[in-house]
Amino acid sequence: MRRRELILLFGAASTASLAGLSGARAQQPRKQYRVAIVAASDPVAELTEGGGNPHYKAFLGELRRLGYVEGQSLVIERYSGEGRTAHFGELAREVVSRNPDLIFATTSLLVRRLKEATPTIPIVGFTADPVAYGIVTDLARPGGNVTGISADVGVEIWSKRLELLREVVPKASRIGFLTYRLSWEGAQGDVLRQAAGAAGIELLGPPLDDPVQPPEFERVMSVMAEQNTQALIVGDTSINFTYRKLIVDLANANRLPAIYPYREYLRLGGLMGYAIDSEELLRHAANQVDRILRGEKPGELPYYQATTFELIVNLKTARELKIDLPSSFLARADEVIE
Repeated sequence: MRRRELILLFGAASTASLAGLSGARAQQPRKQYRVAIVAASDPVAELTEGGGNPHYKAFLGELRRLGYVEGQSLVIERYSGEGRTAHFGELAREVVSRNPDLIFATTSLLVRRLKEATPTIPIVGFTADPVAYGIVTDLARPGGNVTGISADVGVEIWSKRLELLREVVPKASRIGFLTYRLSWEGAQGDVLRQAAGAAGIELLGPPLDDPVQPPEFERVMSVMAEQNTQALIVGDTSINFTYRKLIVDLANANRLPAIYPYREYLRLGGLMGYAIDSEELLRHAANQVDRILRGEKPGELPYYQATTFELIVNLKTARELKIDLPSSFLARADEVIE
């Protein structure tokens, strides 16, 4: 059900810091710290700088530049929930029982379960809106033992993605939303249903249910096809990101025009994205880790949100799906992938 790997590697510390991010000093820490990385669904093998996942490459690469190197100043314990959301509470208790100096975790539900499991161990989370999901009460001063980074600048971003998708497929009246149940039934789903209803569009599921693994994605996409879904909005959860290639392949195989939340989907053949720079977010998370390990309190560190969005279009995929993108739409794109 869960896999944990303790990796101890030896190397020299780097002393370069990320330019422009305050509060982080690139000097080698003198103490050895134990940090738990807890992924909602990413395989343990990917939770390394060289494991092929761009998020952990950015996060761990920045920690290394700040002087935290496994075996010298850092021990990392790696855990994966393997997409089994019903077991996140049990996983959280296991992580907490090992009493790491700090926990870095992905996905709102998992971060919430970790917060429920410990009021003292510092937690840096990569989540959607942490206020909407009951993780913190204030972004500027989170309080308690949790801070982190958010891919969501507000639920209104989802109505913007719906608006952009409608420009590409203006006749679509049945649009799917691919996300797991917590997001479907929460603020993201609510704002999308309201925006879709106001535009005369039916927002379709079903939501992804436990265990959120490849067969579940295939089931949901099959149901959407049976419902004559005409376009797709892909949620920004870490679980979706784990299976980003599968999602892109399923959407394209079903000839569904889709809008994605991260650039990485476009690199794999996704049609379009109104996307944040998620790797920049992860580098910021590493700086939060550094500040906490140096003595700052997580509850006094502001939750950091994405501030820049890019409209990205994949022309190759548009041609394959036989979608004629309006010239006015292309002119507004920040990047066009040929």
